[in-house]
Amino acid sequence: MPYPHVLLSAAVSLDGYLDDTGPERLLLSSPADFDRVDEVRASVDAILVGAGTIRADNPRLLVNSPERRAARTAAGKPEYPLKVTVSGSGDLEPTAQFWHTGGEKVLYTTDEGARRAGAAGLAADVVPLGPGLDWRRLLEHLHDVRGVERLMVEGGGTVHTQLLLQGLADELQLVLAPVFVGDTKAPRLFGPGGYQGGRLRLVDSRRIEDVVLMRYEPTAPGTGPVPAAADHHWLRLACALAAQCPPSRTAFSVGAVVVAADGTELGRGHSREAGDPTVHAEEAALAKIDPADPRLAGATVYSSLEPCARRASRPKPCARLILEAGVRRVVTAWREPDTFVEEADGSGLLAAAGVDVVLLAEHEAAAKAPNGHLLGG
Repeated sequence: MPYPHVLLSAAVSLDGYLDDTGPERLLLSSPADFDRVDEVRASVDAILVGAGTIRADNPRLLVNSPERRAARTAAGKPEYPLKVTVSGSGDLEPTAQFWHTGGEKVLYTTDEGARRAGAAGLAADVVPLGPGLDWRRLLEHLHDVRGVERLMVEGGGTVHTQLLLQGLADELQLVLAPVFVGDTKAPRLFGPGGYQGGRLRLVDSRRIEDVVLMRYEPTAPGTGPVPAAADHHWLRLACALAAQCPPSRTAFSVGAVVVAADGTELGRGHSREAGDPTVHAEEAALAKIDPADPRLAGATVYSSLEPCARRASRPKPCARLILEAGVRRVVTAWREPDTFVEEADGSGLLAAAGVDVVLLAEHEAAAKAPNGHLLGG
């Protein structure tokens, strides 16, 4: 199911701490960076913090600029983004500023936590997620019920860690402050766990007064049938490659990317690449990779259209090429229609051979766009 774009936002000391252990909150950002954070808040649909952040910092989580609030209302949005918190216990102080400033609030909690929050009279919409907290259900509810397309997560470290470990963070905006904390009892940004292998993608970096802002995107594909945030990035790239195809009246325009488990791009291709009128996207991408590359066994193939199961132009369809390459995970945006081949079902062929096939239908429109002349659109 579609989730919001999840943006993790944090400021840390040079030695990786969110705060010190003193009675007052350690201000790590510069004044100009606080204004940047205000601008980001104004651009999103919801802001989320964990219950621990409410207890420790008593934040208001407001858009402070009157001009930015006015721009939101002029665009038909609420003056303030939706404020969201998460608590397994539901044990939260009802007098906290979080509940009494800004616009609407929602608490996601467990069944037991909902009973406790209801008894406390918290000024929020209380949404129980069952016996335990489930981040995927939470994000699905935010998207489908509350209409949240962009979610800013401002902490704390436990929340950031859980979202990254589960592959649910689309973007990390990290501010590095020129101070040291040096206290092992102070809170850190990230805890231990099984993070993605390899390196994240640096999207942007810039100096803001005496701090540095760095924007990263995860690159590692998901595992098995469970999608990760990086899967959307790679599938968007595959759809963009499809738009580079020379148009044809007898074949679809398709893009494909092959990505190793650590997020390294191994190869990319698109239909009719390099003037070959019959080459398919997955075929073109796989042809650029050494068949003996050991990374293929853990790789994911991203294709804007499901790999073909039958074709007349080559001896082997793309689904068969993927199986012979040893790839065991495919992510696609669009099931092949019967335009040229009836009941093609490349996904079925792959699944029957033990390949995990993930359909991210929210990208179907982008996959179809270069093929409008074939679809009557």
